[in-house]
Amino acid sequence: MPPRARRARTMRDVRIAIVSTHATNTNLRLAAAAPRGTRSFVVAPDDALRELDFRDAALGRLDVRPTLDGIEQGLAQLAALEERGVAMLNAPLALQLAHDKLATASALTAAALPHPRTRAVDDADAPSPLPFPLVLKPRYGSWGRDVVLCADEAAYRNAFSTLRARAWFAASGALAQELVRPLAHDLRLVVAAGDVIGAVKRVAAPGEWRTNVALGATRHPVDPSPAACELAIAAAAAIGADLVGVDLLPVGPGRYVVLELNGAVDFSPVYAPGADVFELVMSALVSRLRTEPVLPLEPIEALGA
Repeated sequence: MPPRARRARTMRDVRIAIVSTHATNTNLRLAAAAPRGTRSFVVAPDDALRELDFRDAALGRLDVRPTLDGIEQGLAQLAALEERGVAMLNAPLALQLAHDKLATASALTAAALPHPRTRAVDDADAPSPLPFPLVLKPRYGSWGRDVVLCADEAAYRNAFSTLRARAWFAASGALAQELVRPLAHDLRLVVAAGDVIGAVKRVAAPGEWRTNVALGATRHPVDPSPAACELAIAAAAAIGADLVGVDLLPVGPGRYVVLELNGAVDFSPVYAPGADVFELVMSALVSRLRTEPVLPLEPIEALGA
Protein backbone atom coordinates (compact mmCIF):
# COMPACT_ATOMS: atom_id res chain seq x y z
CA MET A 1 0.00 0.00 0.00
CA PRO A 2 1.20 3.60 -0.56
CA PRO A 3 3.13 5.27 2.26
CA ARG A 4 1.04 7.73 4.23
CA ALA A 5 3.47 10.56 3.46
CA ARG A 6 2.48 10.50 -0.22
CA ARG A 7 -0.47 12.41 -1.61
CA ALA A 8 -3.22 10.33 -3.16
CA ARG A 9 -4.45 11.10 -6.67
CA THR A 10 -7.76 12.97 -6.81
CA MET A 11 -10.66 12.04 -9.03
CA ARG A 12 -9.97 15.10 -11.16
CA ASP A 13 -6.83 13.57 -12.67
CA VAL A 14 -7.35 9.82 -12.19
CA ARG A 15 -6.24 7.37 -14.86
CA ILE A 16 -8.45 4.39 -15.67
CA ALA A 17 -6.63 1.62 -17.50
CA ILE A 18 -8.84 -0.75 -19.49
CA VAL A 19 -6.88 -3.97 -19.07
CA SER A 20 -7.42 -6.28 -22.02
CA THR A 21 -5.54 -8.36 -24.54
CA HIS A 22 -7.63 -6.86 -27.35
CA ALA A 23 -8.09 -3.29 -28.56
CA THR A 24 -11.72 -4.00 -29.50
CA ASN A 25 -14.06 -1.29 -30.72
CA THR A 26 -15.86 -1.39 -27.36
CA ASN A 27 -12.63 -0.99 -25.39
CA LEU A 28 -11.38 1.87 -27.58
CA ARG A 29 -14.68 3.71 -27.43
CA LEU A 30 -14.86 3.30 -23.65
CA ALA A 31 -11.37 4.80 -23.34
CA ALA A 32 -12.34 7.71 -25.58
CA ALA A 33 -15.51 8.34 -23.56
CA ALA A 34 -13.81 8.99 -20.22
CA PRO A 35 -15.35 11.98 -18.41
CA ARG A 36 -13.60 15.32 -18.43
CA GLY A 37 -10.60 15.32 -16.15
CA THR A 38 -10.23 11.54 -16.38
CA ARG A 39 -7.72 9.83 -18.62
CA SER A 40 -8.43 6.33 -19.91
CA PHE A 41 -6.50 4.00 -22.19
CA VAL A 42 -6.39 0.36 -23.25
CA VAL A 43 -3.39 -1.60 -21.97
CA ALA A 44 -2.26 -5.23 -21.99
CA PRO A 45 -2.01 -7.01 -18.60
CA ASP A 46 1.81 -7.12 -18.49
CA ASP A 47 2.07 -3.45 -19.44
CA ALA A 48 -0.53 -2.54 -16.83
CA LEU A 49 1.58 -4.21 -14.18
CA ARG A 50 4.55 -2.09 -15.21
CA GLU A 51 2.70 1.20 -15.56
CA LEU A 52 0.02 1.42 -12.86
CA ASP A 53 0.32 2.26 -9.19
CA PHE A 54 -1.95 3.02 -6.24
CA ARG A 55 -3.05 6.34 -7.75
CA ASP A 56 -4.65 4.59 -10.73
CA ALA A 57 -7.75 2.51 -11.42
CA ALA A 58 -8.06 -0.55 -13.65
CA LEU A 59 -11.06 -2.02 -15.44
CA GLY A 60 -10.60 -5.75 -16.05
CA ARG A 61 -11.85 -6.70 -19.53
CA LEU A 62 -10.37 -10.17 -19.99
CA ASP A 63 -12.41 -12.56 -22.12
CA VAL A 64 -12.44 -16.32 -22.56
CA ARG A 65 -9.80 -17.78 -24.83
CA PRO A 66 -10.77 -18.45 -28.45
CA THR A 67 -10.00 -22.10 -27.70
CA LEU A 68 -12.74 -22.08 -24.99
CA ASP A 69 -10.46 -23.73 -22.45
CA GLY A 70 -10.24 -20.94 -19.90
CA ILE A 71 -9.84 -17.20 -19.39
CA GLU A 72 -7.30 -15.13 -21.25
CA GLN A 73 -3.93 -14.47 -19.66
CA GLY A 74 -4.00 -11.60 -17.19
CA LEU A 75 -5.82 -12.65 -14.01
CA ALA A 76 -2.56 -12.87 -12.07
CA GLN A 77 -1.60 -9.38 -13.21
CA LEU A 78 -4.97 -7.99 -12.13
CA ALA A 79 -4.56 -9.64 -8.73
CA ALA A 80 -1.11 -8.09 -8.37
CA LEU A 81 -2.50 -4.65 -9.26
CA GLU A 82 -5.23 -5.07 -6.67
CA GLU A 83 -2.63 -6.00 -4.06
CA ARG A 84 -0.64 -2.90 -5.06
CA GLY A 85 -3.60 -0.71 -4.18
CA VAL A 86 -4.91 0.00 -7.67
CA ALA A 87 -8.67 0.59 -7.54
CA MET A 88 -10.13 -2.40 -9.34
CA LEU A 89 -13.25 -2.52 -11.46
CA ASN A 90 -14.16 -6.05 -12.53
CA ALA A 91 -11.75 -7.66 -10.11
CA PRO A 92 -10.22 -11.07 -10.91
CA LEU A 93 -12.83 -12.95 -8.88
CA ALA A 94 -15.68 -11.20 -10.70
CA LEU A 95 -14.19 -12.15 -14.07
CA GLN A 96 -13.77 -15.75 -12.96
CA LEU A 97 -17.37 -15.92 -11.76
CA ALA A 98 -18.60 -14.41 -15.04
CA HIS A 99 -16.62 -16.56 -17.45
CA ASP A 100 -16.63 -19.91 -15.62
CA LYS A 101 -20.24 -20.91 -16.24
CA LEU A 102 -20.19 -23.51 -13.48
CA ALA A 103 -19.08 -20.83 -11.01
CA THR A 104 -21.72 -18.50 -12.45
CA ALA A 105 -24.39 -21.09 -11.70
CA SER A 106 -23.17 -21.48 -8.12
CA ALA A 107 -23.11 -17.71 -7.53
CA LEU A 108 -26.60 -17.20 -8.96
CA THR A 109 -27.97 -20.12 -6.95
CA ALA A 110 -26.39 -18.77 -3.77
CA ALA A 111 -28.10 -15.43 -4.47
CA ALA A 112 -31.45 -17.22 -5.03
CA LEU A 113 -31.71 -15.89 -8.58
CA PRO A 114 -33.50 -17.87 -11.31
CA HIS A 115 -31.05 -19.84 -13.46
CA PRO A 116 -31.33 -23.10 -15.41
CA ARG A 117 -30.08 -26.15 -13.51
CA THR A 118 -26.45 -26.68 -14.46
CA ARG A 119 -24.20 -29.70 -13.89
CA ALA A 120 -20.57 -30.46 -14.73
CA VAL A 121 -19.83 -33.30 -17.16
CA ASP A 122 -16.29 -34.64 -16.99
CA ASP A 123 -16.95 -38.13 -18.38
CA ALA A 124 -18.44 -38.25 -21.87
CA ASP A 125 -19.54 -41.85 -21.33
CA ALA A 126 -21.35 -41.29 -18.02
CA PRO A 127 -25.14 -41.03 -17.82
CA SER A 128 -26.61 -37.57 -18.37
CA PRO A 129 -26.73 -35.64 -15.08
CA LEU A 130 -30.03 -33.99 -16.06
CA PRO A 131 -33.22 -35.13 -17.73
CA PHE A 132 -33.79 -34.38 -21.41
CA PRO A 133 -34.10 -32.04 -23.19
CA LEU A 134 -30.93 -30.25 -22.18
CA VAL A 135 -28.12 -28.15 -23.60
CA LEU A 136 -24.44 -29.12 -23.72
CA LYS A 137 -21.92 -26.30 -23.72
CA PRO A 138 -18.28 -25.56 -22.85
CA ARG A 139 -17.60 -24.50 -19.28
CA TYR A 140 -15.77 -21.43 -20.67
CA GLY A 141 -17.87 -20.74 -23.72
CA SER A 142 -18.72 -17.83 -25.96
CA TRP A 143 -20.02 -16.94 -29.39
CA GLY A 144 -22.43 -19.90 -29.30
CA ARG A 145 -19.66 -22.27 -30.34
CA ASP A 146 -20.10 -25.96 -29.46
CA VAL A 147 -23.47 -25.31 -27.82
CA VAL A 148 -25.69 -28.27 -28.64
CA LEU A 149 -29.37 -28.92 -27.92
CA CYS A 150 -29.91 -32.56 -26.94
CA ALA A 151 -33.53 -33.66 -27.14
CA ASP A 152 -32.83 -37.22 -26.02
CA GLU A 153 -30.17 -39.78 -25.13
CA ALA A 154 -29.30 -40.43 -28.78
CA ALA A 155 -28.64 -36.74 -29.42
CA TYR A 156 -26.59 -36.53 -26.23
CA ARG A 157 -24.32 -39.41 -27.28
CA ASN A 158 -24.05 -38.06 -30.80
CA ALA A 159 -23.00 -34.64 -29.46
CA PHE A 160 -20.28 -36.18 -27.33
CA SER A 161 -18.96 -38.16 -30.29
CA THR A 162 -17.65 -34.76 -31.43
CA LEU A 163 -17.25 -32.76 -28.21
CA ARG A 164 -15.14 -35.39 -26.43
CA ALA A 165 -12.32 -34.67 -28.89
CA ARG A 166 -12.29 -30.93 -28.21
CA ALA A 167 -9.26 -29.60 -26.35
CA TRP A 168 -11.53 -27.55 -24.10
CA PHE A 169 -13.34 -30.72 -22.94
CA ALA A 170 -10.05 -32.27 -21.85
CA ALA A 171 -9.09 -29.05 -20.07
CA SER A 172 -12.26 -28.19 -18.19
CA GLY A 173 -15.10 -30.53 -19.13
CA ALA A 174 -18.54 -29.62 -20.41
CA LEU A 175 -21.72 -28.41 -18.80
CA ALA A 176 -25.18 -29.91 -19.07
CA GLN A 177 -27.84 -27.27 -18.59
CA GLU A 178 -31.59 -27.47 -18.28
CA LEU A 179 -33.23 -26.33 -21.51
CA VAL A 180 -35.31 -23.19 -21.25
CA ARG A 181 -37.84 -23.40 -24.07
CA PRO A 182 -36.24 -21.52 -26.98
CA LEU A 183 -38.24 -18.55 -28.24
CA ALA A 184 -35.55 -17.42 -30.71
CA HIS A 185 -34.98 -14.19 -28.79
CA ASP A 186 -33.55 -12.98 -25.50
CA LEU A 187 -32.47 -9.81 -23.71
CA ARG A 188 -28.92 -8.63 -23.15
CA LEU A 189 -28.54 -5.86 -20.61
CA VAL A 190 -25.34 -3.95 -19.88
CA VAL A 191 -24.97 -3.27 -16.16
CA ALA A 192 -22.38 -0.72 -15.02
CA ALA A 193 -21.81 0.25 -11.39
CA GLY A 194 -25.10 -1.27 -10.29
CA ASP A 195 -27.33 0.29 -12.94
CA VAL A 196 -28.67 -0.83 -16.32
CA ILE A 197 -27.02 1.40 -18.91
CA GLY A 198 -28.41 -0.14 -22.07
CA ALA A 199 -30.14 -3.18 -23.50
CA VAL A 200 -31.03 -4.97 -26.70
CA LYS A 201 -33.33 -7.74 -27.79
CA ARG A 202 -31.34 -10.36 -29.67
CA VAL A 203 -33.27 -12.22 -32.34
CA ALA A 204 -31.87 -15.50 -33.65
CA ALA A 205 -31.14 -15.99 -37.32
CA PRO A 206 -33.80 -17.87 -39.33
CA GLY A 207 -33.65 -21.58 -38.50
CA GLU A 208 -31.34 -20.96 -35.52
CA TRP A 209 -32.33 -21.27 -31.84
CA ARG A 210 -29.19 -19.67 -30.41
CA THR A 211 -29.23 -15.86 -30.11
CA ASN A 212 -25.51 -15.19 -30.52
CA VAL A 213 -24.65 -12.35 -32.88
CA ALA A 214 -21.67 -14.42 -34.04
CA LEU A 215 -24.24 -16.91 -35.38
CA GLY A 216 -26.21 -14.29 -37.28
CA ALA A 217 -28.57 -12.97 -34.61
CA THR A 218 -29.67 -9.36 -34.92
CA ARG A 219 -29.81 -6.74 -32.16
CA HIS A 220 -32.75 -4.40 -31.64
CA PRO A 221 -33.11 -1.54 -29.16
CA VAL A 222 -35.41 -2.31 -26.27
CA ASP A 223 -36.64 -0.58 -23.13
CA PRO A 224 -36.33 -3.39 -20.58
CA SER A 225 -39.01 -3.81 -17.96
CA PRO A 226 -38.32 -2.94 -14.31
CA ALA A 227 -38.36 -6.68 -13.54
CA ALA A 228 -35.70 -7.39 -16.16
CA CYS A 229 -33.54 -4.51 -14.90
CA GLU A 230 -33.89 -5.61 -11.29
CA LEU A 231 -32.85 -9.15 -12.16
CA ALA A 232 -29.87 -8.04 -14.25
CA ILE A 233 -28.63 -5.74 -11.49
CA ALA A 234 -28.98 -8.54 -8.93
CA ALA A 235 -27.06 -10.94 -11.18
CA ALA A 236 -24.20 -8.46 -11.59
CA ALA A 237 -24.10 -7.96 -7.82
CA ALA A 238 -24.07 -11.73 -7.24
CA ILE A 239 -20.64 -11.98 -8.89
CA GLY A 240 -19.35 -8.57 -7.80
CA ALA A 241 -19.06 -7.23 -11.37
CA ASP A 242 -18.75 -3.52 -12.10
CA LEU A 243 -19.31 -3.83 -15.88
CA VAL A 244 -21.01 -6.93 -17.24
CA GLY A 245 -23.44 -8.15 -19.84
CA VAL A 246 -26.40 -10.12 -18.47
CA ASP A 247 -28.37 -12.42 -20.75
CA LEU A 248 -31.98 -13.03 -19.76
CA LEU A 249 -34.34 -15.59 -21.25
CA PRO A 250 -38.09 -14.93 -21.11
CA VAL A 251 -40.09 -17.67 -19.41
CA GLY A 252 -43.49 -16.01 -19.22
CA PRO A 253 -45.15 -12.60 -19.15
CA GLY A 254 -42.72 -10.31 -17.31
CA ARG A 255 -40.63 -13.26 -16.08
CA TYR A 256 -37.04 -14.12 -16.90
CA VAL A 257 -34.18 -16.41 -15.95
CA VAL A 258 -30.52 -15.44 -16.01
CA LEU A 259 -28.74 -17.50 -18.62
CA GLU A 260 -25.20 -16.15 -18.68
CA LEU A 261 -22.98 -13.23 -17.72
CA ASN A 262 -20.20 -11.77 -19.85
CA GLY A 263 -17.32 -10.03 -18.10
CA ALA A 264 -15.93 -8.61 -21.36
CA VAL A 265 -19.23 -7.72 -22.97
CA ASP A 266 -19.09 -5.90 -26.29
CA PHE A 267 -21.79 -3.37 -27.06
CA SER A 268 -22.61 -0.63 -29.54
CA PRO A 269 -24.74 2.53 -29.85
CA VAL A 270 -27.86 0.43 -30.48
CA TYR A 271 -27.90 -0.36 -26.74
CA ALA A 272 -28.86 3.23 -25.86
CA PRO A 273 -30.44 5.11 -28.77
CA GLY A 274 -30.40 8.85 -28.27
CA ALA A 275 -27.47 8.69 -25.85
CA ASP A 276 -23.81 7.75 -25.88
CA VAL A 277 -23.74 4.33 -24.23
CA PHE A 278 -19.95 4.49 -23.79
CA GLU A 279 -20.13 7.84 -22.00
CA LEU A 280 -22.91 6.50 -19.78
CA VAL A 281 -20.82 3.48 -18.81
CA MET A 282 -17.67 5.46 -18.07
CA SER A 283 -19.57 8.08 -16.07
CA ALA A 284 -21.15 5.34 -13.98
CA LEU A 285 -17.80 3.67 -13.33
CA VAL A 286 -16.11 6.95 -12.39
CA SER A 287 -18.96 7.69 -10.00
CA ARG A 288 -18.38 4.31 -8.37
CA LEU A 289 -14.67 5.08 -8.01
CA ARG A 290 -15.52 8.24 -6.07
CA THR A 291 -16.49 6.00 -3.17
CA GLU A 292 -13.23 4.02 -3.21
CA PRO A 293 -10.90 4.82 -0.30
CA VAL A 294 -7.83 4.56 -2.55
CA LEU A 295 -9.19 7.36 -4.72
CA PRO A 296 -10.32 10.09 -2.32
CA LEU A 297 -12.07 13.18 -3.59
CA GLU A 298 -9.51 15.45 -2.00
CA PRO A 299 -5.74 15.00 -1.52
CA ILE A 300 -4.62 13.41 1.74
CA GLU A 301 -1.92 15.49 3.41
CA ALA A 302 1.05 13.78 5.02
CA LEU A 303 0.50 13.03 8.68
CA GLY A 304 2.18 15.60 10.85
CA ALA A 305 2.67 18.07 7.99
